[in-house]
Amino acid sequence: MKKYFLVIITAVFIFYSGCATIFTGSKETIEFTSEPSGAEVMINNAKEGFTPLKATLKKGQEYVVEISKEGYSKKTYRLSYSVNAGWLILDIAAGLIGVIVDAITGNWYDYDINHYKTVLEKLQ
Repeated sequence: MKKYFLVIITAVFIFYSGCATIFTGSKETIEFTSEPSGAEVMINNAKEGFTPLKATLKKGQEYVVEISKEGYSKKTYRLSYSVNAGWLILDIAAGLIGVIVDAITGNWYDYDINHYKTVLEKLQ
């Protein structure tokens, strides 16, 4: 009886969720470092902290990141993302429901870059 229950639960879990949702979830960690360190990191105009910094961001959303330090030039990044082809292929192989779940949640997106190293230039 336990075996059948476990098989049914596993099948429901696999067929009613997308592969990216199961294995990676809805967030991704992006790392920001700078030279010199201790630069302020603003994400979508909200202060996140100072470099070095690891920020956990929701997948499939656009973010604008500003890195600045007094006496240095400011750098701005627009975080870009794309569909991870591996998740798409696995979703198609697993069935239509996985494709729908990952498409709606945006969990099959990955950020194109997950570590930003910024070299700030000293102002004259």
